[in-house]
Amino acid sequence: MDVNSHAEELASDLGVDKAEVKADLENLLEYSVPIDEAKQSVRRKHGGGGGGSSPTPESVDLAEITTDHGNVTVTVRVLTRGTRTIRYQGDDLTIREGELADGTGTISYTAWQDFGFEPGDSLTIGNAGVREWDGEPELNLNESTTVAIADEPVSVDREVGGDRDLVEIAAGDRGRNVEVRVLEVESKTISGRDGETEIREGVVGDATARLPFTDWDPRPELEAGADLRIEDVYAREFRGVPSINLTEFTTVTPLPDPVEVTESAPRLSVAEAVASGGVFDVELVGNVLEVRDGSGLIERCPECGRVIQNGQCRSHGEVDGEDDLRVKAILDDGTDTVTVVLDSDLTAAVYGGGLEEALAAATDAMDKDVVAESIAETLEGGAYRVRGSLSVDEYGATLDATAFEAADDDPADAARATLAEVRA
Repeated sequence: MDVNSHAEELASDLGVDKAEVKADLENLLEYSVPIDEAKQSVRRKHGGGGGGSSPTPESVDLAEITTDHGNVTVTVRVLTRGTRTIRYQGDDLTIREGELADGTGTISYTAWQDFGFEPGDSLTIGNAGVREWDGEPELNLNESTTVAIADEPVSVDREVGGDRDLVEIAAGDRGRNVEVRVLEVESKTISGRDGETEIREGVVGDATARLPFTDWDPRPELEAGADLRIEDVYAREFRGVPSINLTEFTTVTPLPDPVEVTESAPRLSVAEAVASGGVFDVELVGNVLEVRDGSGLIERCPECGRVIQNGQCRSHGEVDGEDDLRVKAILDDGTDTVTVVLDSDLTAAVYGGGLEEALAAATDAMDKDVVAESIAETLEGGAYRVRGSLSVDEYGATLDATAFEAADDDPADAARATLAEVRA
């Protein structure tokens, strides 16, 4: 994209300094604003009105749209619509966002003003901008966009509306509705964009899965044990897994009947779990190949809880560490490996004693490594069933365990059976 040529054209039309226009454009482009929308914004800023608009582009199918397109016209059906407020260049803006479909595919959209459409509406949308979002094209509907009821209903083979089971929720989803039971909840005060902010966090579940949630507009209805229909939420990735987010536009309604909640986690092979990119609640079975360095007796920063080395926290510098127990173990089921992390309680169960016993053993031996060595003798080579939250990042796959026990079945056989079922 040649910002110089756009800036020169605008500066000439508006009779203002090119450098100033270019700076305005670059600032908008940094926020992924489509070039046509950015130019319109600059025109308005310098009193040029909405001039310079281009003719309505020819219609294209959704499957044809790529990030190389500038503006397009599409005839689509609205699948979902969510509403939330974002902070943009210092201002709070209310946007509508969701998914559109036609007979060839689907595409996400962001509408920067309320065009009044609802899920199920068939529309012809003219002069919609195209930008890249999460590596895929997305439609941007702004004041240069026209929205009209389509001449004929658009037939699609996609589900209209935002109702989803938790297992179907993925990071990036918008305008979703779920029916869940609140399993865990706590209130927190965090440092937000407007100073200290009260939020509620916890876990919800249904018959298919469990997921974490954050309520940015704390509601009293979200109490442990409550069965609720929650409409208009969006999902974003948090520690490698989808997290449900409630905004001021979310509605919460008590349900008359209890929501069935799964007591078990999905059983996956390690390879399948890693390939998913992250699972909040999953069960893996494998052999412990190695208990890694950083296991046994450790020290944590009293400020942030991070593990420290030689009295140094990477965030808070030199600190007086607090003793704790942890295990970091490599689990292998024949399909892939994952690092399993056991907290102090699970580590104590494996070690056969808590922090007091571990410190006493380290003092007697004058070597705190004896604790990790004892744990390694117990675990290495054994088969174990692990349940917890798995995240995947550039450093690999890590499962923070909530349960850890000896396995009766053979991990390799279980992995082969799971893969055979997936491939069937």
